[in-house]
Amino acid sequence: MFIWLFHRISGLTLIALIGLKIVTGYFLLPLDDRPDWALSLHRHPVIDFLIIILFSFHSIYGIRTIIIDLGFRKENFLFWASNIIAALVVAGFICLYVRFL
Repeated sequence: MFIWLFHRISGLTLIALIGLKIVTGYFLLPLDDRPDWALSLHRHPVIDFLIIILFSFHSIYGIRTIIIDLGFRKENFLFWASNIIAALVVAGFICLYVRFL
């Protein structure tokens, strides 16, 4: 139940966050009257961290759902395996993000 709910909420949140990044990215164009709130929101690292975390867990949970639909029935094993894999992917992406920041 947790994965189903998290998968739906993370998908909607990803749509909102990526849409926010796209909209605030238009304010990076070389204009004289750029609003400060859009620039600070676009470059805010918390939003980037949220996108990395939500994208990783959402994609791994989607792969888990596909594996269950294909007939693999050990859901408890898949739950823990998908959480461990997603946590490792998030840690790798966060390290890369912080390194190139």
